[in-house]
Amino acid sequence: MRMCYRLGLAGAVIAAVSLAGLMAWPIGQPLTPLALQGNVDRGAYLARVSGCIACHTDFAKGRAPLAGGVALDTPFGTLYSPNLTTDPEHGIGGWSQAQFARAVREGVSPEGHAYYPAFPYSFYASFSDQEIADLWAAFQTVPPVATPSRPREMIFPFNQRWGLKLWRAVFLDPPRTEPVAGKSAAWNRGRKLVEGASHCAACHTARNFAGARKSDTEHFQGSDALPGGEKSPAIDHLTLTTRGWDAASLAYALRTGITPEGDAFGGSMGEVVLYGTSYLTEADRTAIATYLMDEHEGG
Repeated sequence: MRMCYRLGLAGAVIAAVSLAGLMAWPIGQPLTPLALQGNVDRGAYLARVSGCIACHTDFAKGRAPLAGGVALDTPFGTLYSPNLTTDPEHGIGGWSQAQFARAVREGVSPEGHAYYPAFPYSFYASFSDQEIADLWAAFQTVPPVATPSRPREMIFPFNQRWGLKLWRAVFLDPPRTEPVAGKSAAWNRGRKLVEGASHCAACHTARNFAGARKSDTEHFQGSDALPGGEKSPAIDHLTLTTRGWDAASLAYALRTGITPEGDAFGGSMGEVVLYGTSYLTEADRTAIATYLMDEHEGG
């Protein structure tokens, strides 16, 4: 009996020490100033490409642009997009450019905490220093809004953010944005946009029990469990072709929201077009369509 007690006590001590170590385990790279001059226009364009406006503006409640508060219902609880205005208390006005870079590319807050993967930082990981500088310059022009977003409402144990460190260790993969030799400039530009900034797979790829994308087996095969009960269709080459799409009609739909059948995109895809892809250049919409309509779009 005494031996069992000692073993149990030792196990509890080891578990407590391991938990304390996990909670103290630092994540993210050291903060490094970029020392680059950003371009506001390029940054604003990249913000549109990346979906920042749609995700961080609660149009339904008439909130100011980028003031956050948009609800994202997940199987693990409800998240609310943060305030990205220059307000120093409720927004990012108190951040440094280096903290902004780490948040966007690594999903790590200024305090060193992991962000929930609803923030698509894994797609933004390939942003160059210049792209980060451009984004930063654009966000500095956003008027401050002294309104806090709502606290997240996650169920236990998903409300313990230290657990995200384990999630990152198991499921965090680099984006598939590297150029592919032998492909056209338009195809590779489309790859960079689709697999990176536009993060199409975030909605058009199913997720596993832990909320991680099934990228190896169901990339672009659609999802039946989007936030708010929405579904997304498959957007792989074969499915799109079978349903009557081609590069021209897809590029047109990204500008207008109108499908080849004459229907209009609704739900979250309608917002993607309205606040994002409709602002892209024709060249970039064509690049996205070129990539998605290619038989080997997975690269």
